[in-house]
Amino acid sequence: MSSHPTVGVEEEFLLVDGRHGYPAARNKAVAEYAAKQGVELQLELTSCQVETTTDVVSSSTELRAELSRLRRIASKAAEANDTRLLAVALPPTVPHAFPVTNKPRYHRIADRFGIIAHEQGVCGCHVHVAVPSRAAAIDVSNRIRPVLHLLLALTANSAIYRNTDTGYASFRSMLWAHWPSSGPPPYFETVEQYDATVHALLESGAALDYGMVYWDVRPSARFPTVEVRVADVPATVAETVLLATLIRACVMTALQAREDGDRAPRPTDWALRAAHWRAAHDGLGGQAIDLMAGYSLASTRLLVAGLIEHVRPALEALGDYDMARDELARIAQAGNGAMRQRRVWHRRENVEDVIDELGAATTTFE
Repeated sequence: MSSHPTVGVEEEFLLVDGRHGYPAARNKAVAEYAAKQGVELQLELTSCQVETTTDVVSSSTELRAELSRLRRIASKAAEANDTRLLAVALPPTVPHAFPVTNKPRYHRIADRFGIIAHEQGVCGCHVHVAVPSRAAAIDVSNRIRPVLHLLLALTANSAIYRNTDTGYASFRSMLWAHWPSSGPPPYFETVEQYDATVHALLESGAALDYGMVYWDVRPSARFPTVEVRVADVPATVAETVLLATLIRACVMTALQAREDGDRAPRPTDWALRAAHWRAAHDGLGGQAIDLMAGYSLASTRLLVAGLIEHVRPALEALGDYDMARDELARIAQAGNGAMRQRRVWHRRENVEDVIDELGAATTTFE
């Protein structure tokens, strides 16, 4: 058995009408069909969304197989209910509505947060990596905060929203920022400080429960893991595998730095917010803020390549260095989700072309 930390991934998907691409409020029926195929789909806040959860795995090869299996079955379940499954972070079309899934917790969220809950349809990707303790999870969170925006840029997949180019590669992250408990987390000196901050969020009503602590990275509420939540749901399985592999390597690198007693980097809160905004705006094809080198702007692709080199010892230990380097080169050439959306959209500004592109990418398993 591998001595390296295990990993698990949650992917959120949009269900759309098979004819026009409108968000389709059929997640319960889709989940019931998938259950008959042996896959449990989670019902998300709005009823046009479902979520898959992989088994805990020890290698990128296992993860690729799991993600492909889950997308394949979820896609068939959607088709059986006259819908399409899309790996996209926001609906490209103008929705009629975003009805809330009929669960008591979701209704409480909708009652408290109003239109924020009703008009989103936001789909992200959450990566869990095993850590030895909550203290380790908080320390790892501190150490990887300066590179989270690069992971957002890498996976950006929400450029087209409500029949228009938003001007952002990841407009999902702009909408998600409306939640009071979202975004880059504070730097925490201790577990006690973390717990006190979460308690303040709950007492103020800014979060109803621990599950609504929506920071881009946090100790998991349910598992002995650190959970990275910054990414749009990637367009393809290959992009999700790269994302999860890089996060796993970042966690391994952070754990080693903790063991060595290295000081954790501590960029200012304003720099983190600025870096997050720039990554959401430019995506992989533009520029990003280098939070490790004086807050200067540089090519996002080069900064992601630099991140791969920074965590190279961990990637090599996993046997994934060549895969990560080659996959980044492939994505940079072919385009990630946002880049492909825009390429299709600007041919004739036809949202159905975007839907078709996303549908094909969702079920591309190689």
